[in-house]
Amino acid sequence: MVIKVFLASSSGSTAIKKKQQDVVGFLEALKVEYAQLDIACNEENRMWMRQNVPQEKKPANGIPLPPQIFNEESYCGDYDTFFDAKEDNSVYAFLGLPPPPGSKEVPVEERNGDAHGEEEQAAEEEEEEEGEGGEEEEVAEGETAEDDALEGETAGDAAEEAVEETDEVTEDTQAHADEEEQEEADEDREEEDLQSEEEEELRQLEEEEEAEVQEGEEAE
Repeated sequence: MVIKVFLASSSGSTAIKKKQQDVVGFLEALKVEYAQLDIACNEENRMWMRQNVPQEKKPANGIPLPPQIFNEESYCGDYDTFFDAKEDNSVYAFLGLPPPPGSKEVPVEERNGDAHGEEEQAAEEEEEEEGEGGEEEEVAEGETAEDDALEGETAGDAAEEAVEETDEVTEDTQAHADEEEQEEADEDREEEDLQSEEEEELRQLEEEEEAEVQEGEEAE
């Protein structure tokens, strides 16, 4: 696989020249095999580059500017994406090449595997959290049931106490009523006794008066 770098050797733009030099210099430092294809002097190169850059990667005017990088027929990217890959230490992945032995760059397969492993680990952690949350919910439900039972017992005790108090009040009221009735009966009895005594005294007075009248008549 050969990396193709499309350049403009006679570009009047200093920025473009600098970007082209950065790409070429970095590829040489990595000892990556590449080929420079000049679009300034070769119309075929310019047309091929413009046709094979994906439409979504083209600027608003539809004309991509150099440098443009390909791996054989596969589009890799422009200078900006190359720079981002260099900053992320993923240039070999950007170029579609396996990293050489001793490279700090992680192969794409292993990187995807790590990402998959991280996803699995995150899923396991979520399951553990959900399990802990379920246990907490069960504990909370158990505590709520215990609280409800305790409240029911408390309400039952309160009802029993209320019934006992009501019974006590009823008993007290009945006893008080009995006492009042007894007192009224005693008063009635006392009144009857008093009336009997008054009637007895009155009868005795009448008898005495009659006796006096008879004595007076006899004396005459």
